[in-house]
Amino acid sequence: MREYKLVVLASGGVGKSALTVQFVQGICVEKYDPTIEDSYRKQVEADAQQCMLEILDTAGREQFTAMRDLYMKNGQGFALVYSVTAQPEREQILRVKDTDDIFYDLVRQINRKPPVPGKTCKKSSCQLL
Repeated sequence: MREYKLVVLASGGVGKSALTVQFVQGICVEKYDPTIEDSYRKQVEADAQQCMLEILDTAGREQFTAMRDLYMKNGQGFALVYSVTAQPEREQILRVKDTDDIFYDLVRQINRKPPVPGKTCKKSSCQLL
């Protein structure tokens, strides 16, 4: 089973943890609790293949920005979360995409990208950018 390292990045308080917990656990988080770093694993089926998602929910606060280089170095797919205050734009995105499940899109984008020349593969998974 292929594993995917996904990283959720954003400023503090925009909903990274709420988005991630909703996907992984199916729970709607309403209370804001600043995250330093949380990691989640979830097995899903994407494009008719079973895969394991390792999702890193990162800190959005300024004092933890030094850790971002490490996240970016080790991650394969990145979700950049931001606050959308204009409801019509959100509705348009959902209508055009016909989905609101970002993690499956990340897996598909990683699968479409060819391996980086000169990188070695580990356990049938190559490091992709």
